[in-house]
Amino acid sequence: MLPDLARPLRHAAARLEAATPASRDRAVDALRAFAVLGVVLGHWLVTALIADGASLHTASPLHYMPFLAPVSWLFQTLAVFFLVGGRVATLGLTRAQQSGTSYRSWLSARLSRLFRPVAALLLLWTITAVLLLIGAEPATVHALVKLALSPLWFLLVYAALTAATPLLTRLNPLWPLAVVLHVDLLRFGQGAPSWIGWINLAAGWLVPYTLGAAWARGQLEGHRRALSLLLGGTAGTAALIVWARYPASMVGVPGAEVSNLNPPTLAAVTFGLAQCGLALLLRRPLRRALRRPVAWAAVALVNLFAMTVFLWHQTAMMATTATGLLAGHLPGLHTPPDHLGWIAARLAWLPLFALALAVCWAAFHHLEQRPVRRDSRLAKEHRPGTPRDVALKVEA
Repeated sequence: MLPDLARPLRHAAARLEAATPASRDRAVDALRAFAVLGVVLGHWLVTALIADGASLHTASPLHYMPFLAPVSWLFQTLAVFFLVGGRVATLGLTRAQQSGTSYRSWLSARLSRLFRPVAALLLLWTITAVLLLIGAEPATVHALVKLALSPLWFLLVYAALTAATPLLTRLNPLWPLAVVLHVDLLRFGQGAPSWIGWINLAAGWLVPYTLGAAWARGQLEGHRRALSLLLGGTAGTAALIVWARYPASMVGVPGAEVSNLNPPTLAAVTFGLAQCGLALLLRRPLRRALRRPVAWAAVALVNLFAMTVFLWHQTAMMATTATGLLAGHLPGLHTPPDHLGWIAARLAWLPLFALALAVCWAAFHHLEQRPVRRDSRLAKEHRPGTPRDVALKVEA
């Protein structure tokens, strides 16, 4: 039975392999897929919705068990996403300019795929919030809506950097890094108001984004530069945690006095530099691994529906949590994440989270698609939905 099911999957993977241009850098797609899945798994593992009577509120196992902070180092992968985004945007803008495409058309095409799926998320959660306010406590509604819409801050920053790509393609990453350093010095060393830290929301993610632009220009080739980023970023992060008392967790922890992520601190940026260095070192191994048609097909599909997965993964987790309340307060789902047993229980819930996300994908993935431009000859030779369409739609 299983061989019969595997045969068509292998055949589809082989067709996708044949339709993929030889010039495509598959390592870039793999890094983007890794970054998206890292965020999803990270949220599912370190975000808890605790049922307290008739209300729900958020908590994190990192608050109760700070020794688990290294877990956040595995799943806080946003720097890799911005690295890839900077590279892809720089190359895309260059190609658009060479082909005579206007900046406005190029930007519209890039942002439309980002924000088309957002409309459905906002509409659904606006209706849900109104309905919940009728019978639920405002604190519960606030917690749920905040979790559901939290991915949008990332999209706004990413969209702003994408729009500014013509100004950023030649910017040295040391400039935004210097801004982050000075903001932290003012904030933590000189007693400046805490709001000044939000300058780092742009400057902090500018660092990996401009590294991606440098990668597109061929300035990060070779192991030496990648290794320098990895070792320098690791050493800098360790020094900031040990001697400057920055939090060890690279994600936000409810109740913590300082977060490395909201807004980004210097430690988050140096950690991102280390991640970018590691990502660049992994290019060759990833390219070799993705010569296998099945591995490449999996990466291509994650990229094809990355926005849907990213936007709806929190909703999937909350839908599972709410449904589970019908059976009472379940460990790993509604109980405080204050012991290692909760971690084991949460791992057991991940398949159900994934199933709920698959339902969300089935309902909303079509919003992420866009028409593929092709001439009349291609239109006759290739029907919509074929592996060639997948290869064309997954962005370079």
